[in-house]
Amino acid sequence: MGMKTGLVVGFGIGYVLGSRAGRQRYEELQAWWGRLSGSPAMQKAADNAKSLAGGAGRKGMEAVQGGVTKVAGAVKNRLGDEGSGTEYAVGT
Repeated sequence: MGMKTGLVVGFGIGYVLGSRAGRQRYEELQAWWGRLSGSPAMQKAADNAKSLAGGAGRKGMEAVQGGVTKVAGAVKNRLGDEGSGTEYAVGT
């Protein structure tokens, strides 16, 4: 969902919650939202957003796992070097 869409949805929610137009206007808005959210175009947009978010989450997790693997390798190499008789001075 883009920034503009989020702004429109937020404005609509604020209007409904803060409206003093009465019960009839509230019911009209509720019926409009039901038609909009039930429309095939809206369902498709929601499904697309879910798949994009899932793909981004997977890519992020792969990046984290790659970083952890690199750090683990570096630690193993460092520990391996220290175990071979090479001493490192601490604090000098």
